[in-house]
Amino acid sequence: MSEVKVNKVSPRSGTGVQLGDAGDTVTVPASANLTVGGTLTATTGGGIQNAALANSAITINGSAISLGGSVTIAGETKPTISGISPSTIENTATNVVITGTNFVSIPQVEAISSTGAVTAANSVSFSSATSITANFTIAVDGTYFIRVENNDGNAVRTGSALLTVSDAPGWTTAAGSLGTIAGNFSGTVATVAASGDTVTFSETTSVLTNASQANCTLNSSTGVITTSDFGGSSTTPTLYTFTLRATDAQGQTADRVFTLQSSFGATGSGGFN
Repeated sequence: MSEVKVNKVSPRSGTGVQLGDAGDTVTVPASANLTVGGTLTATTGGGIQNAALANSAITINGSAISLGGSVTIAGETKPTISGISPSTIENTATNVVITGTNFVSIPQVEAISSTGAVTAANSVSFSSATSITANFTIAVDGTYFIRVENNDGNAVRTGSALLTVSDAPGWTTAAGSLGTIAGNFSGTVATVAASGDTVTFSETTSVLTNASQANCTLNSSTGVITTSDFGGSSTTPTLYTFTLRATDAQGQTADRVFTLQSSFGATGSGGFN
């Protein structure tokens, strides 16, 4: 086995050059360039292995190369995206913080829907090489990929649709009084409703579902408010003020303040729906 060192090879037109025999190693010194004007072919079992191409030059005229690994071009630095916050926004102008690496002031940022529609950010502010803020107004609900392109043309697009555009839940039950309920009443007190994607209900205060106050139960799926003893041990007319929250499948929320009045004596009433 021998080693063939190549400093310069200049075949005549129409002729070929064979470098080395089976088992030989062909080495191109760092000071030399290998120029291929035709096709560079590796026979079965052969190939270019463990080539260190840093600071070297390869010139290929008219031939394609298939690489099984990856190619890093000196001087090329692509940005990356590791996450965004928030991941769900409404259709109004909203700031989205994008984290990653290799951002350059000031990049172009786009939201790309699954249909291919592109929405450019209203504005982009540069915080650092790892954080930028894009302001988006996206009219169509859906999921979106994020693309960042630096001024040198290097760009990245997220592998998945990280951004969701969705309307927040909207209350259809008017704020304020849900009715006057007889003290110690048992049954359905009221029902609240909101529009949105799979809305659930909860109380952010501790009044409606507090056994020491209104003593009610709120069905998180249906919005139905029931009680086995409205007002609990209270025997005094009381105005109960509480806040309910509607939450949709995307985690967006809407709060609304309601009241229930307890009564005792002849003016008492049953439940309201």
